[in-house]
Amino acid sequence: MVDQGRQITEAVTIPVIGDGDNGYGNAMSVKRTVKGFIKAGFAGIILEDQKGDSRDETVMRIKAAIDARKESGSDIVIIARTDSRQAISLEESFWRSRAFADAGVDVLFIDALSSKEEMKALCEITPLLPKMANMLEGGGKTPILNPIELEEIGFKLLSYPISLIGVFIRAMQDALTTLIGGRMPPPGSLPSFDEIKETLGFNTYYEDEERFITTTSQPPFQRDDGEEQELVVEVVTPEVYYGSDGPKGPFGGMWSRTLRVEITGQDGSEKLELWIPVGFLEGISNLVPALGGVNIKELLDNATGELGGKLLLDFDDTMGDMIQLFLD
Repeated sequence: MVDQGRQITEAVTIPVIGDGDNGYGNAMSVKRTVKGFIKAGFAGIILEDQKGDSRDETVMRIKAAIDARKESGSDIVIIARTDSRQAISLEESFWRSRAFADAGVDVLFIDALSSKEEMKALCEITPLLPKMANMLEGGGKTPILNPIELEEIGFKLLSYPISLIGVFIRAMQDALTTLIGGRMPPPGSLPSFDEIKETLGFNTYYEDEERFITTTSQPPFQRDDGEEQELVVEVVTPEVYYGSDGPKGPFGGMWSRTLRVEITGQDGSEKLELWIPVGFLEGISNLVPALGGVNIKELLDNATGELGGKLLLDFDDTMGDMIQLFLD
């Protein structure tokens, strides 16, 4: 729940309330659960009792939740739910709600109240403390009322858990039935592609991406005298002594040589000049992507004994820049 919740809270800008069940164990488990919900970014957590839970067990779990919030320095909203209306009695659910209020919860919630009168009676308990109503559309014991009616009774937090998913399911069923019948869903039932991109956040992503787009060319930097100078990168490695038999490795005597890469723009400007020791060729394509796939070892083998400054390779990359590879 915590991992899934973190993905949800990171994806939206509105407060998210998570269902913490009964805290998944004893009071210490409740503390761990509440702290996990806090770290995941939840704005609120619902904690409930369950069938068979005694009064003391239930109240102590709520107190543990309050304690976890204080320890975390958080302002997470704690919603205390009791299922005792149907499991035990209406009077028991009212007793537990008062005990939850005394413990310091932020919202009271009695599940499965059976009438508007019972709902009004809940709202009269600790009148200044917000109450939550759960409208389980088509399947619950609580009368289904609209938001205005619930507000008039005194509820401050409302849940319609089936409405969105129900509309979603019915819309998909209707669209699939239409397609199976060889027709297209009516235009008015579909958002435009631009609306879809806006809703899913693509436009915001693209706008943000534009801020970080770079060019492939290396911009010049300013010298102390104010003149522009192309950036020159030189890879420096410590001198290595290999003994009287000479250097070992796939390039033999080539280990002491250096490759020089020059990149010249279409306008003749020098974009990059780079020196790389022959013994450190692995990853050269990361520095100069245009050299990816070039068999540099073969070029070096063919240049054994050549003097410094030997041109090994000369070509234009896909951007039109001239790439030259020299053996120094």
